[in-house]
Amino acid sequence: MKRKLAREDWADAALEALCDGGVAAIAVEPLAAKLGTTKGSFYWHFANRDALVEAAVRRWVEHDTEALITLLDGISDPERRLRELFELVFSGKDDERAELTLLAHAGDPVIGPLLADVTARRVDFIVRCFREMGRPETEARHRGLLAYTAFLGLIQAQRASGGTLLSAAERPGYLEFLRGIITG
Repeated sequence: MKRKLAREDWADAALEALCDGGVAAIAVEPLAAKLGTTKGSFYWHFANRDALVEAAVRRWVEHDTEALITLLDGISDPERRLRELFELVFSGKDDERAELTLLAHAGDPVIGPLLADVTARRVDFIVRCFREMGRPETEARHRGLLAYTAFLGLIQAQRASGGTLLSAAERPGYLEFLRGIITG
């Protein structure tokens, strides 16, 4: 007996397609074939393709932003919280295809507003950590922006260099250097 597909199954498949081929790769018929179902299943869960794109991006938000913030908020010491954040996001172990693909589609009318919200949420989280460490508001904001843009810049530069800009062996030293600059 076939498993009944949930909305999340479609969203996960759409997110994978997005990572593999951009927004244009989110097409109902190929996704239905990949999922072993029909277009009718799609229309049971979504009003249109834009709703599927939004659901896919929201799945990414849940996994790559909200779950991480929830995990880190369990750490009471803001300095340790930032250290853990740096370890997790700069470790290079996660697949950053979604991050880069979504940034490339920031002008998309569905993706853009969601990406703007995620960016604000992430920067606000980092800024809050610095404020809790006793940094003045402006300094906390500057350090938060520096941390976030360093993350985005590193993953973009790694992609542009074919992953050769910073080796796995160099990463821990770079991370410690970066953390020292940002947390000063």
